[in-house]
Order: sequence, then C-alpha cells, then structure tokens
Amino acid sequence: MLLSLQGRFPPAILALADGTVFIGNSIGAAGTTVGEVVFNTSMSGYQEILTDPSYCQQLVTLTYPHIGNYGVNPEDIEADKVHAAGLIIKDLPLLASNFRCTETLSQYLVRERTVAIANIDTRKLTRLLRTQGAQNGAIIGLAAGQEVTQALIDEAIAAAKAAPPMAGLDLAKVVTTQERYEWTQTEWQLGKGYGTQTAPRFHVVAYDFGVKKNILRMLAERGCRVTVVPAQTPAADVLALNPDGVFLSNGPGDPQPCDYAIAATRTIVDSGIPTFGICLGHQIMALASGARTFKMTHSHHGANHPVKDLDTGRVSITSQNHGFAVDLDSLPACLRATHVSLFDGTLQGLVRTDKPAFCFQGHPEASPGPHDIGYLFDRFTDAMRVAQAK
Repeated sequence: MLLSLQGRFPPAILALADGTVFIGNSIGAAGTTVGEVVFNTSMSGYQEILTDPSYCQQLVTLTYPHIGNYGVNPEDIEADKVHAAGLIIKDLPLLASNFRCTETLSQYLVRERTVAIANIDTRKLTRLLRTQGAQNGAIIGLAAGQEVTQALIDEAIAAAKAAPPMAGLDLAKVVTTQERYEWTQTEWQLGKGYGTQTAPRFHVVAYDFGVKKNILRMLAERGCRVTVVPAQTPAADVLALNPDGVFLSNGPGDPQPCDYAIAATRTIVDSGIPTFGICLGHQIMALASGARTFKMTHSHHGANHPVKDLDTGRVSITSQNHGFAVDLDSLPACLRATHVSLFDGTLQGLVRTDKPAFCFQGHPEASPGPHDIGYLFDRFTDAMRVAQAK
C-alpha cells in the first residue's frame, strides 16, 4: 500500500497460531475473523477467489503484490457472497480501473462484511507457510480511531490458537444450497454477457458441496440442463430425477466426515450413470471407491500448477485450491490414476476401470483461467452421449 494511503485505513493485526504477528491496515470490515491461513499464487481473479465456497474458513494470502487494481463487478462472482474467512494482501493500489468495474475492492469487502488486512510483508508470511505448512490465524480489523495495543495482539494470538483445525471439519453442508434449483446460464462472452441454454441435450444433476457458478455455466454451455441439489441429498432422490449424468462439485473442508456424500456417490457410480467429480468431489469419489485421503502439509492454491495427463503425456497449467489429497498408494483395483501434479507428484486425476466415472483434483472451470484442462467437461458430455446411445 502506498504510504499516502495509510492514514485512510485504520490498523489491523494478523496473528498466527505459532505467535507470529503482522501489523498492517484494515481494508475491509472491522471485526475479528479466524481460519486456516493459506497462500494463493494467482496474479488475478481475487473476486473469484473470495467468493469460491472452497475457501470457507480460510484466510487467503495473495502472493501477487498489487491486489485490487481492476476493482470488482457483479458478474465475476462464483457464489452469491464472499466465502473466504478473510483476505491478506501487500499493496492496495490507489486506483481501480477497468471498464467493467463497479466498485473498489475495499468497498466490496466492507459491503460483504469481510475482514481484510493490507500493508504487511506477504513474502515473509508466504515463506513461513511454505516452510512450516498452513496454520490457523486470526485477523483483527480495527475501527477508525482505534490503535493497536498489546491486549489486542494477545487477543489475536489467542483467537488463532483457538480456531478449529481443518482436518475433521465437514464444511460441505455449511456452504451447500438449502433447496434444489435449475441452472441454464452459459458462459460469459465479451459484448454479450451470459447466455442461456435453451436446447439442452443432457440432464445433469449436480451435487452442491460448494459449487462454483462457472462450473454450472460450463456444463450448460456444453448442452446440459443442470439440476443442483443439496449436499445431503440421498442417491435415491437423484436417481429418481433420471439424469444423464451426475456431477460432484468442489467444496471446502475434509472429505472424510462427508459420509452422506460418500454413500450417495457409491450408489450412483455403481448404478452406471456417467459421473464426474472436481476437487472435493474428486476426493469423495475416491473414498466411495475404496481409496484414502490425507491432509496435505503444503496445500495447493493458485493458477499456475502443472499437471500431467498420464494417458496422453499432455501437460496442462491448472488452477488449484485444495488442502486434502487422495493417497496414490491406496488405490483399489477399480481406480486408475490419470493425472499427477508436476509440483509434488500428488494425485490429480482418477478414472473408474469398471464404471463411466472419473474425477479431477484441480479446477477445469477456472475463471479467469487457465483453461487448459477444460477438456474434461467434454469428456463428461462424451460419456453421457455414449450412454444415451446404448
């Protein structure tokens, strides 16, 4: 943040559970928030990141130094509210300039009642998280006129230490829709905005474990009428809708406590209906098929992660957002690895050897990008086309 801006924003405190403290400026709502502190290496897309339900109960550190330069707008949201527990950045630019901009990042954060801190050394914080792994933290955004005191610093440290660990948390049922709904909106085009799918070829039932809007748009773009259902919907209710395919969405938290989703997925996959899972949906499909998952020491968050397709040798740059992964050594005979991370070798993709079901750990729907792995949506529609022809 430029020094000339410091006087416009009150102080803020970021404390980690290990006692590390950063003092900066509050650029969002006043108050206290806690969560797992992670870093994201994306250079753009901060609005999509903030509204991604997969960031529920996480404090997102953006490593790119200038955040907020193009403002925000009502079209680039992945959910109807901010789901990230808080935002941590280095510099908030003086101006927000873009032909689609309707308000500044700071105005948006205040309106969404999101606590955020700027003007701290995010390089130091990132190195700490990279070395020691993600840990819990707390941000206290002070109100105008308040000053940082030792009592407030101690309060922030205590709040960070008291925050629940991500392992064992079922957050899918926290962020999911409460009611079933239909989706027909297609992808955004310059000069046209979003379109509508009026002649669908397929009916897809999508489980909402924290689904992003652009996933639904990409399905609709490819000829799908999408029925979105709550996370705890029984398999029998989904099968009664007679879908051509079932989609398992992204979402936050630990997949292992989602026993309702694991059981439903097992029944659906066993029925032979084409099934496609992303992120948390990938992990749930793996658990439903007999594999294991684990909490990663160094989670994946960013838009520059190289992933190799083991079937073709193709390397795609992908968007990632996950702190849990499927154990490659735990795969049963019915699962085959299809993709691996070239960063750390962790499992990125799976296919069932006995059913038309597959899944991917990253985000093929990435908005604003990259879009290298978007062909997986075409693979899903191809599977439904084959099933229809039988």
